[in-house]
Amino acid sequence: MSDATVTLVDRQDAAQALFRRKRLVSVGGPAIILLYLTYIFFAFDVMGLADRARLDNAMTLIRDTYSYKTHVTRANRTGDLTVAKESERPATYPEGQTPDWVEVAGETVTIDLPKGHSVVFLPEKTAIYRHPEFGDITAKLDPGVVIDLPESQIPDWVSYSGTRLDIRTEAGRMTMTRSKTEVFRYFLGWELFWFTLDSPYHNHSVLEVLFGPQIDPERPNIAGAWQDFWGNPLWHHGKVAWAIAETVLMAFLGTAGAALVALPLAFLAARNFTPFVVVRQLVRRVFDFVRGVDALIFTILLSRAFGPGPLTGALAILLTDSGSLGKLFSEALENVDERQIEGVSSTGAKPLQRYRFGVLPQITPVLLSQVLYYLESNTRSATIIGAITGGGIGLMLTQAIITQKDWEEVSYYIVLIVLMVIFMDWASGMLRRRLIKGKTGAY
Repeated sequence: MSDATVTLVDRQDAAQALFRRKRLVSVGGPAIILLYLTYIFFAFDVMGLADRARLDNAMTLIRDTYSYKTHVTRANRTGDLTVAKESERPATYPEGQTPDWVEVAGETVTIDLPKGHSVVFLPEKTAIYRHPEFGDITAKLDPGVVIDLPESQIPDWVSYSGTRLDIRTEAGRMTMTRSKTEVFRYFLGWELFWFTLDSPYHNHSVLEVLFGPQIDPERPNIAGAWQDFWGNPLWHHGKVAWAIAETVLMAFLGTAGAALVALPLAFLAARNFTPFVVVRQLVRRVFDFVRGVDALIFTILLSRAFGPGPLTGALAILLTDSGSLGKLFSEALENVDERQIEGVSSTGAKPLQRYRFGVLPQITPVLLSQVLYYLESNTRSATIIGAITGGGIGLMLTQAIITQKDWEEVSYYIVLIVLMVIFMDWASGMLRRRLIKGKTGAY
C-alpha cells in the first residue's frame, strides 16, 4: 500500500472519529442536562411547591406594599374602641372621632367595608362579619372564640381555632382573639407619608403651606412643615436619609481603600515589574484568597472582632475588593507599552518617575473605569452588608421585613435603594466621561 493510500485512510479514520465525538457531544450534552433537570425536579420537590404555596398570603403582602390599613380595634377586656391607621399611635384618631365608614352607637359599632361587606361589633364580646354572598358569620368569646358555623361549612377564606378567628376577603379582614377584635380596611396609597394626624399641617395642601395664612401659631409654615415631615415618626424621613448617606459612605470608603491597597500590590503581582517569582506568586495568592472569600463572610468575622457599625462594613468591602482590583490592576500593568516607559527612561528619569509618567498614564483609564464600576456595585452590596453590621438603609429594610407590619415601608426603602443605585450609575458614568474622555456631557 502506497504512502498516499495510507495517508488517505488515516484522514478518513480521523474524520470518522471526529464525527463520532461530535455526535456524542450533541446527544450526550443534552442528555446530561436533562438528567440534571430531572434530579432537580425531584430533589427540590417541585410537585410539592404548589401544595406549599400560600397565594392568599402573597396577595396580602403585595397589597400591603402599595396600600395602607386602617385598624378598628375593640379591646375585649375593657370594651375600649380605637381607630388608627397602621395601628400607630401618631396615626390614631382622637377619642370621639372616627372615619365616615365607622358608625358608633353606644356599644354597637358598624364598620362598612367595600363591595357590600360589613362588620358589626355587638355587646357581650360578639362580632358579626356580613358577607353579601355567603351570609353572616357570628363570633363570640365564651371563653374562647366560638363561631356559629359547623366545621364542615367553614369556607377556605376563614381560618378558625378555639383561640383565634381570621376572616380574609377582598373587602377587608377581621380577626378575633381573647384580647381584641380587630377589623382592617385597605386604602390605596402611602397614608401619612408627609404628616401624621397630630401634625397641624395634616390635610393641608402645598399651596396652603407655601402661600396661605400661618397654620401653626408657634412656627412659620415652611419651617414647621419641614420639621414635621423630616421628623415624621411613621416614615422616619430624616433617619432614612442618614441611612442612605451611611450606605453610600460605606461603599465609597471600602472601594477607595481597596483601590489604594491594590495599586502598589499590583506592581508586585505584575510579571514585567516583579521578576521574583516567589514574591509575585505570593501576592497573587493573597489576591486569590481575599477575593475568594465573600464580603458577607468578612462582614461577620469583622463584626465579631470590631463590633457592628458602618466602618466594619467598609472594611469588609475593602478586603474583598482589594483582591479583585489587585488582579485587574496587575493585568493592566502587564499590558502596558514598554516603549513609553523607555521614552521616559531616556530622559534620565528615576524609577519612581518612570512609574509616574510612563506607567500610570497608560493604566489610569482602566483604573478609573474599574474603580467606578466597583463603587457602583458596592452601593448595592453595602445595603446587604449594612443589614449585618447594623448600619445604613440595609438595617432599616431588614427591620421592616422582620416586623412584617408595614410592608409599604419596605417598598419605600426598596424604591430609595433603586434610586440610589440609579444615581450612582449616573454619577459614575459622568465621572468616567469627565476623567477619562475629558467630557462633561450627559451620560
